Amino acid sequence: MSAWPSFYSMTGSTPQDDLRCPRAHICCASLLVAWLCAMLPAAAETAHRSSYYKNGEIHVNVLGSEEGEPLTSGHWDFKPSWSKTGDLLVFFRRLKNDPDVVKWKTAICIIKVDGTGFHRLTDGTHTDFNQTWTRDGTNTPIWNRRNPRTGAFRVMASRVGAKPGEEYALTGKDYHSWAYTTLKDGRIFVGSNPPGQRRGYFLMKPNLKGDPLFERVSCALAEAGTLDRVSVSPSEKKICFEYTRGFKRKVPGRTLYLADFDAGKRLISNAKPFANEKGNPVWFAYPRWTQDGTAIMYHAGRKLLLYSLADGSTRKVSTDDKADYRYPHGEASPK
Repeated sequence: MSAWPSFYSMTGSTPQDDLRCPRAHICCASLLVAWLCAMLPAAAETAHRSSYYKNGEIHVNVLGSEEGEPLTSGHWDFKPSWSKTGDLLVFFRRLKNDPDVVKWKTAICIIKVDGTGFHRLTDGTHTDFNQTWTRDGTNTPIWNRRNPRTGAFRVMASRVGAKPGEEYALTGKDYHSWAYTTLKDGRIFVGSNPPGQRRGYFLMKPNLKGDPLFERVSCALAEAGTLDRVSVSPSEKKICFEYTRGFKRKVPGRTLYLADFDAGKRLISNAKPFANEKGNPVWFAYPRWTQDGTAIMYHAGRKLLLYSLADGSTRKVSTDDKADYRYPHGEASPK
């Protein structure tokens, strides 16, 4: 029996959900985003740099400014995460398409934010998704790799400048683990069903000489629904995520939440919705932090939006209404 479907019953998502925006909702999404931006007060025009996906290409830009040339072109490149060192992006490139997203073949790639230094970390024969960086000073790229036999994923790692085949596993092959975000002390926030524990959310401490340590994270919302696309703030005092009420998989209609986070107590508390509270059938996704931790960027209805923590305002920061924007990541702020 596949470990992957059983875990989806807990997470409420699949890799397919990460990578496609249902076209049936695009029209209502555009109207909703336009209304949202018109009705809410404008946030202070602070300049925030971000990497993001636009029509399959990777861009680096000040949010709200017209785009220059993309860093990548001629490929399908997804989900650029910006290193804490500020000079590198890690993303995945789709090399083999398939209607079933978990059958895609992808390569984990690194590029400098000035567009130079491109290199692959993996050979493109695996399904590798949702890469990010450690925050512990090692600047280690990590990602999730699918086991084609079981359908489960495990957390992988490599190093800047490494060659394909030099990557290594941080979690076991016989259970599912999915890395979301990282902490300065080296722990990784994961969704997992580790041996001897029920499925849930954990702070995982890697152990290259043995088994990793999984310590459960407490969150009242998780008792009544599912968290996804989790991101810890630069200060590690806040956390944002997508939330689905109940445990039935649903992508359009998720609500974005902001909460307090205590890494020592492994506690998520005081959670409050900040986008799509009513659960309108639109793809609200990928809440990610600005470098200073004062705002959260996300995508909705093929647009990029920015939510200000100070005054609760939201503004549209994508500039081409005909384009498909997704997956924003703040400067020097690994998800």
